[in-house]
Amino acid sequence: MTEHTVEFVGTGETIEVADTETILSSCFDAGIAQEYSCRVGMCLACSAEIVEGEVTQPAARGLSDEEAEEYALTCMARPQSDLKLDRGKYPPSIEDEAATAAGDGDGAAADDD
Repeated sequence: MTEHTVEFVGTGETIEVADTETILSSCFDAGIAQEYSCRVGMCLACSAEIVEGEVTQPAARGLSDEEAEEYALTCMARPQSDLKLDRGKYPPSIEDEAATAAGDGDGAAADDD
């Protein structure tokens, strides 16, 4: 088991996370209030932009392969190196969906599939 330092940019919060633990569970242990909801990699409430470092998150079903290279779902992500994360940052596809839903008047997001 290897431990990595996870720094949350802009907050001054830093934790040590084993490569066998999720970042979210380590936040709980350290008393850090990290957003979350489903805890199964789908809702994206716990999303953070990866500023520096690498994670593994094979069960992060809410992210595309491309998004998973730049964003971590802290409920699924396990560090593979020291990390810098920017919490509360969401993939552009989610931001675009939210803007579309807010702008179309009926609350339904556009379907890009």
